[in-house]
Amino acid sequence: MTIALLQFRQCLFRMSRNGTLLHRTFHASLPQAIVRPFLLSDIGEGIKEVQIIQWFVEPGARVEQFDKICEVQSDKATTEITSRFDGVIKKLHYEAEDVAQVGKPLCDIDVQSDISPEDEAILAPPAEQAGSPSDPQQPQKAPELRLETPVEAKDQAPVEKSAALATPAVRGLLKELNVNIANVTGTGKDGRVTKDDVHKLVAAQKTGTTQSIQPQNTRESSNPDPAQVENPISLTPVQTQMFKTMTRSLSIPHFLYADEIDVTALSTLRQRLNNKPSSARRLSYLHFVIKAVSLALEEFPLLNARVDTGTGENTPKLVMREKHNIGVAMDTPQGLLVPNIKDVSARSILDIALEVSRLQALAKHGKLSVTDLTGGTVTVSNVGSIGGTYVAPVLVQSEVAILGIGKARIVPAFDDQDHVVKKEIMNFSWSADHRVVDGATMARMAERVRVFVEEPALMMTRLR
Repeated sequence: MTIALLQFRQCLFRMSRNGTLLHRTFHASLPQAIVRPFLLSDIGEGIKEVQIIQWFVEPGARVEQFDKICEVQSDKATTEITSRFDGVIKKLHYEAEDVAQVGKPLCDIDVQSDISPEDEAILAPPAEQAGSPSDPQQPQKAPELRLETPVEAKDQAPVEKSAALATPAVRGLLKELNVNIANVTGTGKDGRVTKDDVHKLVAAQKTGTTQSIQPQNTRESSNPDPAQVENPISLTPVQTQMFKTMTRSLSIPHFLYADEIDVTALSTLRQRLNNKPSSARRLSYLHFVIKAVSLALEEFPLLNARVDTGTGENTPKLVMREKHNIGVAMDTPQGLLVPNIKDVSARSILDIALEVSRLQALAKHGKLSVTDLTGGTVTVSNVGSIGGTYVAPVLVQSEVAILGIGKARIVPAFDDQDHVVKKEIMNFSWSADHRVVDGATMARMAERVRVFVEEPALMMTRLR
């Protein structure tokens, strides 16, 4: 028994001196280890493509189940793709910022764990090898050489770091201005690069260039080049979704309705509530308006419906919806996003304020979920927080009404005794789907919202 053990150890020693033999022997002893393409699975909501934001792995890296592989940005939200298997990454099919197609290989992985029938769906069949038997060996050696070469490992680090330091919108700006992100000092959270950081660097570079060549520019300035310079850039996923959504919305005949709202009483109430020390969250006009819209929808449920245009022999019909999931248009670093507050009718105004704050924080960092961004029934756009008095809001295809809020302004007005008084005014601009919503219904709905906003005491009596 002792002699047999000694012979086995001697055999292992001889094998250890021959790395290739040892590798092949143990690789052959694991029949389940096989290089398979890892497919980008369907992440729902009809999404067909995503943009790679950053990779968490590189060729040669070992991963286990639930380890993060990459972060992707769809036209709705940011998602982290995790591994379903234990294994070794052999190849990445995309670079950061590339657009990946759902159902196509994301990376190649040397699977070293059991594969369940359910997991087979996200693994493509083994690739057919063309050429000589030596062909499949080369891709296996390449990752090992890259991992063992210190110079290449250093070269790869900035790529992954750069991909994680900016949103798709900022990366698009970097491409447009031909700026290397490694040269930009990020001032955002965790060192993230913002649009302001990019513009400041470009301005500094232009200033330095102008100063260095200023004596030579005197003659050239009299002969400007008349040729226009155009630099095409790809749309970000958010811009792509907005392009598709707004193009479809053009097929909807819009009915526009605008009114002037006196928010003087609401302004006084809001200030009193915000001045209380116990106030957990500062209340804005938007929070009250969202609640007022929900209360009015109880009387005019048609405005909470959606249109099913039907196909083939099916005729168009209205789909009535019970819950008021009110969308709030938000200006984010990624572009326009419209998350929605679920079941507003069951929420207090303070609950609405807390939910808006949560959605704004997630939107700012590109972390809104698909659930946050889908299922809306009516949209409120507070464009007045940026500027503008009137707006002609564009409908979302799955909704029949949208409200645009203009900026608040102080105007002189007459009271009931014909005295000149100071009033705070806002303009509400509505758009409705004129295929199913007539002008009278839209006017009555808007009038009900006006009453609730101008007389907040009536709103308070309707709160649950």
